[in-house]
Amino acid sequence: MNSEPGCTIGASAGRGGGKCLLTVYCLLFTPLLDPAPLPAQGFTAHLSARAVFVYDHISDIPGRGSLGEAKLVQPVLMLHLGAWNDRLVLHATANLEGWTMPGGELAPGDWGEGFIDRRHPHTYVHELVLSFNDIFGQLDGPVRTSLSVGKGFAPFGSEDPMNRPTLRFPVNHHLSQILERAVAIVAIKAGPVVAEGGLFDGDEPERPGQWPLLGGTPRRFGDSWSLRLTLHPLGGVEVQGSRAKVHSPEHRPGAGTENFKWSVSARVERPVWGGRGYGMIEWARSEEANGFFVFRSVLAEGAWSKGRHRPYYRFERSERPEDSRTVDLFRSIRPHLENSILGTTRWTINTAGYGHELGPFAQGLTVTPFGEASLAAVAKADAGIFDPKSFYGTDRIWAFSFGVRLGWRDMGHRMGRYGALSEAGHGMEHLHH
Repeated sequence: MNSEPGCTIGASAGRGGGKCLLTVYCLLFTPLLDPAPLPAQGFTAHLSARAVFVYDHISDIPGRGSLGEAKLVQPVLMLHLGAWNDRLVLHATANLEGWTMPGGELAPGDWGEGFIDRRHPHTYVHELVLSFNDIFGQLDGPVRTSLSVGKGFAPFGSEDPMNRPTLRFPVNHHLSQILERAVAIVAIKAGPVVAEGGLFDGDEPERPGQWPLLGGTPRRFGDSWSLRLTLHPLGGVEVQGSRAKVHSPEHRPGAGTENFKWSVSARVERPVWGGRGYGMIEWARSEEANGFFVFRSVLAEGAWSKGRHRPYYRFERSERPEDSRTVDLFRSIRPHLENSILGTTRWTINTAGYGHELGPFAQGLTVTPFGEASLAAVAKADAGIFDPKSFYGTDRIWAFSFGVRLGWRDMGHRMGRYGALSEAGHGMEHLHH
């Protein structure tokens, strides 16, 4: 079936509302920006899934004592749709943690979205981002420009921890990533360099089913921005630097303070010692209340995969705020009506683990049992009133995790990489399995 001149759609395109969306894009963009006809292309579609069954045991929890829990974590469905040689791409990721772990996952040191010492469940719509790639076609020569809009990650910082080898989320998750926002991102790729600029809403979610404040009062979209510059100097090597201003992330109506953030990281993934090596180092810094509160982080992690074996390790030293807690000592008071930080703690965590893939299994199924252990040392980082040793009963906390990772057709979409940056990142293998 042929459409207007300058755009040809493959025979598989003729069903449902997707045809209308793609035809609109074709009619509006192709004749104006790229007069050269595109080759006949049908839709490309890829559906994948993953989840982790895990038992976590923590030696010392808030209020003292120990606790163990078994949960299904990181249950996600991922859909990739493309058309016209991926000139139009939809990345969709559904995260079901709001159903499987509504009270969060045990994780000493983690914080964010009202959870403390538990990793919060992410929103059900983790990503829903539509990217228009190489929108100027041949008019800008080898340069590739993209526009991405939807709900997902702002162009800031390092990769989503769900894409990385360690099950345990780092303490710096909210220092090194900005996720689950309504975003509009322009990306320009010139040779090995990709520059991105994004506008988004500052408010972070308060519950899994919540959407960004796009309409009504207050309208938050566009009150925050970020910039990221990414360099690919060699195959399998990626270096990025980011800057962001996030307005009132923890007070949804927008009456909170500004958060200014920096991030620098380097990532490598290459063959080494007869296997596949991965490594990343990152530094992050966040300032609140005009620099009255400053939180810093350094992190280094690595993994080596050969055959069915994959050992991995991560070192992290990160600072986090200690907010007023509710009767449930794993939760903080939200929304913040005033700045209620009781102090700053510094978490130094060593995490080591090992996974062994079973199989092979049919239909793209992967099954990987694993074990993981973390030792966290926690200390006061300022003169605040919060005393971690009296609160936990110790300044050394052990965490153990045993479980199995399941994946189905998981080919490795790098969450938070859209448009021209997603194209530039081809060849950086997914490390989750």
